[in-house]
Amino acid sequence: MVRSERALALLATAFLLFIMPPGSQQGPHEKRLLNTLLGPYNVLERPVANESEPLEVKFGLTLQQIIDVDEKNQILTTNAWLNLEWNDYNLKWNESEYGGVKDLRITPNKLWKPDVLMYNSADEGFDGTFQTNVVVKHNGSCLYVPPGIFKSTCKIDITWFPFDDQHCDMKFGSWTYDGNQLDLVLNSEKGGDLSDFITNGEWYLIGMPGKKNTIVYACCPEPYVDVTFTIKIRRRTLYYFFNLIVPCVLISSMALLGFTLPPDSGEKLTLGTYFNCIMFMVASSVVLTVVVLNYHHRTADIHEMPQWIKTVFLQWLPWMLGMSRPGKKITRKTILMNSRMKELELKERSSKSLLANVLDIDDDFRNVSTGGNNASMTTSLGGTFMRHPTTIEEAAVPSSGTQRDLQNILRELQFITNRMKKADEEAEVISDWKFAAMVVDRFCLIIFTMFTIIATVAVLLSAPHIIVQ
Repeated sequence: MVRSERALALLATAFLLFIMPPGSQQGPHEKRLLNTLLGPYNVLERPVANESEPLEVKFGLTLQQIIDVDEKNQILTTNAWLNLEWNDYNLKWNESEYGGVKDLRITPNKLWKPDVLMYNSADEGFDGTFQTNVVVKHNGSCLYVPPGIFKSTCKIDITWFPFDDQHCDMKFGSWTYDGNQLDLVLNSEKGGDLSDFITNGEWYLIGMPGKKNTIVYACCPEPYVDVTFTIKIRRRTLYYFFNLIVPCVLISSMALLGFTLPPDSGEKLTLGTYFNCIMFMVASSVVLTVVVLNYHHRTADIHEMPQWIKTVFLQWLPWMLGMSRPGKKITRKTILMNSRMKELELKERSSKSLLANVLDIDDDFRNVSTGGNNASMTTSLGGTFMRHPTTIEEAAVPSSGTQRDLQNILRELQFITNRMKKADEEAEVISDWKFAAMVVDRFCLIIFTMFTIIATVAVLLSAPHIIVQ
């Protein structure tokens, strides 16, 4: 019976081995392989069979997107993937001895990898790549493809703006290994890989050729190898054509039309007057737009709103234009009421006691109890009474420990309250400046519209022959 069961088990095992596809077998083979490879491995060792020969590293670049071209700071921001391939002499194994394991994914901090950096980087951390795993194959081949956001310096020439082309270099090379120790080889003669490039809305991508350079720097006698990719881009002119070129051409052509009129027609002066009015309107519009933007971006730290601006742009002019604010109803009645409230507030502030003004405390928080000549003020805090001084001299006299602690608590509470009150006042001032900017904008819209209508009607009335009778 036992023999028959063993025979069935052997037959089942043989059947499973027969039907299993060739390749990697399940089990602890990968763990054993990692222990074998990484146990004696040294990440500082340059993985070559002969130390006198350079290690060849194939280098490529896959451009994903042109994120930004900063003409002012001369910085090009791109999204790209680096592609580095090399052969590690210490990472070879026979796949048949480890269950058919053909490749491994190992974190880069456990392996030697070339210290390739972008020389003309403008990034805050200099290296903008993300450290991904290294794919290691059984023959020692290593593939490292780190993605990253690269900020590279670029000399921007805007002489022919907006019909300009820009050539921006991305120079990569080893930072410490010279050409005798590490040899960079261009992965493709065509340059960078543009198969997955996302089209930019402002720039055309003409091409991205690559070139290998061997340079001897002044610091070191050894030659250093780098691979430089040149991103060639051309500005899209459609936006600038309709918003800059066409208006300039139309205005220039209209100005030239005046020279085609006969001198005795008497219309040269009329055409000149028309152009003067147009120039005046455009200049006034620009000036008022600057005023609106200036009002909109004012803060309580650098500007204090005068009383006449509050009266004109926050009360009477919004009421005349029919404008309103959320939570604040602007009517003639509310304007007069606000003026009356301000007068009462000034009177109340002037009637405040001298002691309250000097000590910066409110009259509402004092309970005055008179007892002969020694009048005193007490405040109840949680069942404990604290006596306030009635004179400035008495305020300078130190009190007991409990009273001193309560005074410190009151001082801190007053500080916090003042800070919150100041923040609310600053937010209200900013809101007032923004609303004043909206009022000026609405007022300019109405004035310019009325001016245009009046000018058009005046022209029609002055030339009745153009009106169909």
